[in-house]
Amino acid sequence: MTISREQEADERAPAQEKRIPLPVVHHEAYAPPLPEGHRFPMGKFAALFARLQALGLAGPGHLHVPAPIARDALLRVHDAAYVDAVLTLSVPPAIARRIGLPVDAGVARRALLASGGTLATARLALRAGVACNTAGGSHHARPETGAGFCVFNDVAVAVRALQAAGKIKRALIVDLDVHQGDGTAAIFADDGDVFTLSVHCGANFPVRKEPSDLDVDLAPGTGDDAYLAALAPALETALAAGPFDIAFYNAGVDVHAEDRLGRLALTDAGIAARDRHVIARLRHAGLPVASVIGGGYMNDVEALADRHAILHQTAAAILAAEG
Repeated sequence: MTISREQEADERAPAQEKRIPLPVVHHEAYAPPLPEGHRFPMGKFAALFARLQALGLAGPGHLHVPAPIARDALLRVHDAAYVDAVLTLSVPPAIARRIGLPVDAGVARRALLASGGTLATARLALRAGVACNTAGGSHHARPETGAGFCVFNDVAVAVRALQAAGKIKRALIVDLDVHQGDGTAAIFADDGDVFTLSVHCGANFPVRKEPSDLDVDLAPGTGDDAYLAALAPALETALAAGPFDIAFYNAGVDVHAEDRLGRLALTDAGIAARDRHVIARLRHAGLPVASVIGGGYMNDVEALADRHAILHQTAAAILAAEG
C-alpha cells in the first residue's frame, strides 16, 4: 500500500504510542532489466523482496509501495542540467560510463523510485521508529553527476525533503558500505546540520575520497572483531555531535569476505552483529532509523539477497523488542 496523508501527518507521533510492524518499502520496478552479462546484480532487489515475503516481513502491515520522487525534490541536491538529462534519457556518454549503468527508461525510473522509497522510509521511521527500504544507498552520486552505479543520492534527497517540509532540522548519516560515501560527503561538506560518518575500506573505490565529518579507513582483510572494534567508538563520536532528529543507516553488505568488490572480510554473523549494534544504539539514543541496503556484489543473487535480508530481520527484531 502507499503512504497515506494521515500517516504522513502522524509521522512524528511517539513510536511507543504508534507501534506497528517493521515498515518495509519496496517497488517491483527496483529491478529493471539490464543488458545480458552486466556486472551489476540487479536481480538482487527482486530476490530480496521474495526472501522478505518468505520471512513474513513483506506482507500486509509491513509493505509500503513508494511513488517516484518529484523533480523539485531532486533539485534540492542535484543540478538541474543533470536531473533533466536523466529524466529525458539524454545523459552524456561520459557520465553514463561513470555511473556504470545504461540510463534508459527502466534505470531512470528505478532511480526516481529508489529516491522516493528512501524518502518514504524516512517518513515511516519518524512514525514507527525504524523502517527499511529494499533499495537505496546511492552514496556516490554528487550534485552534477552520478557514479559507481548511483544515479541520484537518495539519502541526501530525503534529508533535504524532510528539512524543507519542516519535519527535521538535523540528520546523522551512518554509512557502512565498504566504499566511502564520497558523494554524500561532498553534498553536506559545509552543512553543520548533517553529520556524515563513513566506515569503509580505504584501499577501495573511490580512489579520491571526500572528507566526511568522520571517516574510518579500514585495511583490506579487516574481519568481524576488528571491524566492530573500530565501529563502536566512531558511532559514539558521531552521536556526540548531536542532537539529531533522524539517522539514516546505509547497511551495505559488500563488507563481506565473499563480495567481489569488497576487500574486507566480514562474515554473515559479523554483518548481523554490526546491524544490531548500529540500530540498537541509534534507537537507544532516541533516533528514528531509516535504513537503506547499500552495496552488495555477488553473482549468486539468492545468497546476496539472504545477506541483505539480515538488515530487515535485525530491524524487525529490535522494533518488536521495543513494543
